[in-house]
Amino acid sequence: MLCLYIGMSTHTRLYLSDSDREFLDNLIRAGKNPARTQMRARVLLATDYSQGAHIRDKDVADSLRVNVSTVSNIRKRYVRGGLDAALYDKPRPGAAPKITGEAEAYLIALACSEPPEGQTNWTLKLLADKLIELQYVESISTVAIHQHLKKAS
Repeated sequence: MLCLYIGMSTHTRLYLSDSDREFLDNLIRAGKNPARTQMRARVLLATDYSQGAHIRDKDVADSLRVNVSTVSNIRKRYVRGGLDAALYDKPRPGAAPKITGEAEAYLIALACSEPPEGQTNWTLKLLADKLIELQYVESISTVAIHQHLKKAS
C-alpha cells in the first residue's frame, strides 16, 4: 500500500498493491458481500492511480450514486487504516444481552413446564418474575422475555 499526499491539496493519490487490487476484484465478482462493502471496493478501484488514467472524484461519485465526500472518505480510510478500515465499519457498541446460555435454556424449559399453582398459563410477567426470583437476571422486561421465546420457537 503506497499513498502520497500531493502538494498543498487535500487530495490523496491512491496506489493499490497488486494483491489489494486482486482482493477487491474478487470481492466484487463474488457478489456475496453487502452492497456497502462492494461499493467501497468499487470506489477504491476507481480512484487507484496505479491503473493509469485517473477518474475524478465527482465522476466516480456520479457513477456509483454516492456523495463526493464519500469517495474522499473511503480513500482516506484506506490511507489511514488499510483495506479493512476502508471496506468495513468498526463494531458499534451496544448493550450486552440480559439472557444468555443457561438463563435462556431455563426460560424455555420454564415456559414449557406446568404454570404455577392458581394459574392456567405462564404469562410473560410470571416468567420475568421467576427469572429474577431465581437470580438468573437482575431485571428484565416482558418484551425481552417475549423476544427470546419468539426467537426460540
